[in-house]
Amino acid sequence: MDETRSNLTLQISSLTLQLSLHVFQLIMSRKVVRTSKFRHVFGQALKADQCYDDIRISQMTWDSNFCSVNPKFVAMIVDASGGGAFIVLPLSKTGRIDMSQPTVCGHTGPVLDIEWCPHNDNIIASGSEDCSVMIWEIPDGGLITPLKEPVVKLDGHSKRVGILSWHPTAHNVLMTAGCDNVVILWNVARGEAMVRIDSVHSDMIYSACWNRDGSRILTSCKDKKLRVFDPRKGSVIAEKDKPHEGSRPVRAVFVSEGKILTTGFSRMSERQVALWDPNNFSEPLTLQELDTSSGVLLPFFDPDTGIVYLCGKGDSSIRYFEVTDEAPYVHYLSMYSSKESQKGMGYMPKRGLEVNKCEIARFYKLHERKCEPIVMTVPRKEDLYPDTIGPEPSVDADDWFAGKEGKPVLISLKEGFTATTKNKEFKVIKSLMSTTVSSGGHGHGNGGLL
Repeated sequence: MDETRSNLTLQISSLTLQLSLHVFQLIMSRKVVRTSKFRHVFGQALKADQCYDDIRISQMTWDSNFCSVNPKFVAMIVDASGGGAFIVLPLSKTGRIDMSQPTVCGHTGPVLDIEWCPHNDNIIASGSEDCSVMIWEIPDGGLITPLKEPVVKLDGHSKRVGILSWHPTAHNVLMTAGCDNVVILWNVARGEAMVRIDSVHSDMIYSACWNRDGSRILTSCKDKKLRVFDPRKGSVIAEKDKPHEGSRPVRAVFVSEGKILTTGFSRMSERQVALWDPNNFSEPLTLQELDTSSGVLLPFFDPDTGIVYLCGKGDSSIRYFEVTDEAPYVHYLSMYSSKESQKGMGYMPKRGLEVNKCEIARFYKLHERKCEPIVMTVPRKEDLYPDTIGPEPSVDADDWFAGKEGKPVLISLKEGFTATTKNKEFKVIKSLMSTTVSSGGHGHGNGGLL
């Protein structure tokens, strides 16, 4: 009897152990194979006849994208003798680009950054080594003659201007950052510097960006500090010292739920990616080491999918990660690799993608003498396209600077996006003085744009 009971106990123990092992393996396998609809994101370069060839991309050593793209045009900073220039091409103008193709060439020094206005696909801003910012209007169909006169010139920086960023929801609000360690918020509609943050950054500003609704600004700086600002007051809300220990440049972007993703370098010059909660900056939510390459990693975040794409200047690959609210928060998905290194990268707004082909991102990779589109697709269509930010602003510049918030106006991509409203008109109102130049040092501009 005792022997039977003993055998039964042994059998139960053995079964319990097997069950425990099975449960443990199940838990571990779930941890290893995390369920995500973006596990199979696939990157592919378009064929040669869909590239833009024979373009002399700028050789300037500056860590900006050198390329900006929207559903109508692709713009690229190019080499130019005796000044600075960038080329603007309709997306359909692929193949070999003629040497005589007209450029936008009003700057007297090299162009360092360009960015299309999110609310008008014909308006683009440029920042230059000549210390100025210029706003240009590109005609539908592209340029027929060189464009030398901007619609507005913004003079407020005393050193070169290397960072531009349009407000995501307020019409005609532009942020610029220069090597004078100053951030200026412009009311472009009035040609006027409204906020000047000139006593916070003690060294060169590496990056500056808005959050999703434009209620916060985030900067990274050579003084090894990450700062979150109230943009209208110009005051620091949160600050993090040494997000990465290394001395090479740090890049920072807002991601989901107000969190901040940074790329930087360790003390041993290893490239890193980290995620932070600005409400508790003491420790990162995660910090991962990637490799020992020297190029600065440019982050592109898609709030619709939660995917962040990391593109290193000089790299020949694009890594992508999914940002979630589950540890370790930044989950590696995959990597697009090629043979040629990238000189810069443009990122298409969501409304410019081909949803019928399951595109979730499209990049425009700059080589030394060409621009190559790279398409990211997912082999499924369900739930890929939540409503996304559209081209319609929700507040104008005057009201935004007066304190009115503007939430993103969302559009549906279910059947692909077709503009039903005309681009926000952008016209110069000539006042008694014919100039629309404004200095950041004084109040009201002389002209205005609507």
